[in-house]
Amino acid sequence: MSVNIDSRVVEPGSDEFVDSAWELKETISQAEGVLKQRRNFFVDAYRRSTVHCYVRNGTELVGFAAVRRDGYILFLAVSPDCRGEGIGKRLVAQVAEDHRSITCHARTTNENALQFYEHLGFEIKRRIDNYYEDGGDAYYLKLGSSAGLSDRISELIRR
Repeated sequence: MSVNIDSRVVEPGSDEFVDSAWELKETISQAEGVLKQRRNFFVDAYRRSTVHCYVRNGTELVGFAAVRRDGYILFLAVSPDCRGEGIGKRLVAQVAEDHRSITCHARTTNENALQFYEHLGFEIKRRIDNYYEDGGDAYYLKLGSSAGLSDRISELIRR
């Protein structure tokens, strides 16, 4: 069976893939103890965002990035069975095409996310204690402010 993974963009206000995104987020949350948002918060943020999606065989969501208008990534998730295939990098690259800088938060204990963002060139700008609803601490991360951001991300993807 061949596997086709396509990219799609869900515009603000749409519920397309929202249930699949919630299920993917919950799978990751239960396995890794991250992405612990409540459903109402998640759905509201998803609907207000532009969501870049990767879909396998036309229906199975394998990765997504929900992004605010200012380039802040609210959620970035890739299915554990698709990690290492460049989907996360490509999601960030899509965000970079539309924004001069990209920002996000990551739990200080989420080593996988921190290594991923560092590999892409994000810098930790500050630590925020008790940032998350459960009392967890976060780092505020930022990538680029120059016009060359897209080129840098494109170069990473080619590696």
